[in-house]
Amino acid sequence: MYIIAGLGNPGRRYENTRHNLGFITVDLLAKRNGIKTNKIKHKALVGEGIVSGQKVLLLKPQTYMNLSGESIREALEYYKIETENLLVVYDDIDIPAGQIRVRRKGSAGTHNGMRSIIYQIQTDLFPRVRIGIGGSRKTGLINFVTGGFGKEEKAVMEDAVTRAAEAIELYLEKGIDEAMAEFNAKPKPTGESEESE
Repeated sequence: MYIIAGLGNPGRRYENTRHNLGFITVDLLAKRNGIKTNKIKHKALVGEGIVSGQKVLLLKPQTYMNLSGESIREALEYYKIETENLLVVYDDIDIPAGQIRVRRKGSAGTHNGMRSIIYQIQTDLFPRVRIGIGGSRKTGLINFVTGGFGKEEKAVMEDAVTRAAEAIELYLEKGIDEAMAEFNAKPKPTGESEESE
């Protein structure tokens, strides 16, 4: 069994914001695979089902971002799942907007949700899918990450979320190496026609 955890903040105010891209990706993954994430368990909204032939628990911590690790640790302990069968999907300010990166392990970087997870489970040896939200904006960071998407940004981020969901499906089907090779090698498509029609 695998745990696929998307990071975000609960509540309407944060629903369609950059910092909730983990939630948005898990919602898309659930929709694509006919899974309902409507049960409250382990301080999270959860749903069980099959993705790419693997049994999964889709998990969206409801603790607020900086305590995400509490929920994930509880779920890992309850299901007795090894950390290498945990995959976390989240937004990353240090990656250009719309690009995704699949990694088998790594530090938390500047992300408070990832810091919480690594602190709670005492390891950074678990796969993750990072969705870039644009690294050039360093001032007013909190307002930026908890802000909504501009009109031009919306299509780019929808595409990134779709590719993140596809990367998770490929990871579950063929493993982390295949997912990294397929999705890290692909630069974000540049708009060939930038003018609006």
